[in-house]
Amino acid sequence: MTREALASKLDALLPQTQCMACGYPDCRAYAEALADGEAGPDQCPPGGDEGAARLALALGLAVKPLDPAFGEYRAPQVAFIDEAACIGCVKCIQACPVDAIVGASKRLHVVIASWCTGCELCLPPCPVDCIEIVPVAALPPADDSRERHVFRAFRLARDEAERAAHLATYES
Repeated sequence: MTREALASKLDALLPQTQCMACGYPDCRAYAEALADGEAGPDQCPPGGDEGAARLALALGLAVKPLDPAFGEYRAPQVAFIDEAACIGCVKCIQACPVDAIVGASKRLHVVIASWCTGCELCLPPCPVDCIEIVPVAALPPADDSRERHVFRAFRLARDEAERAAHLATYES
């Protein structure tokens, strides 16, 4: 199996929370590190012991539990924004790896719960601590979360290219 095929197989086994708890910027980067032998299969807290076992088996390695150095298992959860406390700073929107938070500057923000992966990346930048993590029965389908994450990266690159092109017209 090629490295790319193995990385894709491993990526498909990950929960796609894009939480960075594994030490990599997203689930795909972690899968690539696994395929390269640079990471262990026990680094994904949202996957827990079950996910670590699936990854180890796919790699032909001995099964071992989640490494607590990367955090504890996180059951399915999503973010919830207290509307009364939200000041509309947009910092949570910028932090969300799957565009599950919507709103505008100085306006109320809200989480699309069916898109939220519970990554907790929106918590640190919130200056008023108006975001709470609440348990849910299940996360969105991993394929949907992966697609939203990939589209977000595309959107950010496109926006940056448009901004650069616009600025270049003023420099000429």
